[in-house]
This record gives sequence, structure tokens and C-alpha cells, in this order.
Amino acid sequence: MNVPANLKYTKDHEWVLIEGDIATVGVTDFAQGELGDIVYVEVETLDETLEIEEVFGTVEAVKTVSDLFIPLSGEIIEFNDSLESEPEKVNSDPYGEGWMIKIKFTNPEEVEGLLDDAAYKELIGA
Repeated sequence: MNVPANLKYTKDHEWVLIEGDIATVGVTDFAQGELGDIVYVEVETLDETLEIEEVFGTVEAVKTVSDLFIPLSGEIIEFNDSLESEPEKVNSDPYGEGWMIKIKFTNPEEVEGLLDDAAYKELIGA
């Protein structure tokens, strides 16, 4: 189970990379493994400003569809367009080419509410 130490995590199995006031978000290795083969990623909230934990999109696997929850309040400034034609990148490289969105977040205090790698490992029993 891959849980990089340089990332933050949510209880909804998303990872967050903080770079200044920009957060890159994707689903964790654990989540993609639980979902199975991902066949579609939908994000229709590009250029919208959402509050923390609002739904920003969905990920569809062979056996289920799951909502994606925004981990920090802010504006969705970028969507990984390559996932439209290659959603399997979420399975093969969840922390790299499988990233989903970038957020210009507005409340830095919310970052403190995210899990570190040790807390996330505890959550998933790793």
C-alpha cells in the first residue's frame, strides 16, 4: 500500500499535495484498489468555487460510482483532461498522472484538518 509521506489525506480517501495556495487532488492508492478498474472520471465543477466537502465530481468503476469530495474550500482551477480518454491512469499512477483537480484554496486553516500519512495509514489499517 503506497501512502507517500509528503501528501495530506482525507477520510474520503483522497490525497492532497499543497504547493503555496494551490492544492492538487486525487484518490489514494487504497481507494483505487477498492474501486477496481476505473472507467470514467467526471468533473463538471471547473472554474467553480466550492466549500469544503462539497461534491466536485464522480469516479466510475466497473462495479460502482463514487462521489468525489473537495478537501479544501476554493476554486477548481484545473482538471486533468487526460483522464477523459485515459481514466485508467487513476489505477496505474494515482499519485502522479492520475491526479484529478487543482484547487486555489481560500482557507489555509482547513489544511490543518487533513490527515498526515501516519493517520491515514491508521485509518486504512496499513
